[in-house]
Amino acid sequence: MKGFTLIELMIAVAIISILATVGYPSYMSHVTDTRRDKAEACLVELSQNMERYYTMNMTYEDAGLALAQCRTELGEFYEFGFSSTPDANSYTLLATAKGSQASRDGECSTLSLNQNSVKTPAACW
Repeated sequence: MKGFTLIELMIAVAIISILATVGYPSYMSHVTDTRRDKAEACLVELSQNMERYYTMNMTYEDAGLALAQCRTELGEFYEFGFSSTPDANSYTLLATAKGSQASRDGECSTLSLNQNSVKTPAACW
């Protein structure tokens, strides 16, 4: 006889479902962590742009967020902005998770970076 028996087919389906049950949550955790890492890198890039603006103008006021490619790439998962309007000597950049990223990221759903390179929450960086 050629072919598979029903028992062999059911065993194969059971093995695949067990692997999927274990693998999918691990995969989604990896995807969430990777997006967070990209958001952190984007905050650093935006911070560098802020420092560049400061060296030319001697103030952070009116700096605005520079157009960075990372902001468009992560636009579906993070919103980038300031915690408040930058003043002459300080700023705090924020990356706030949204959509599916926010529901999976827990305490790391809002990342921040200020002019002194203080990163919060520290456990997420």
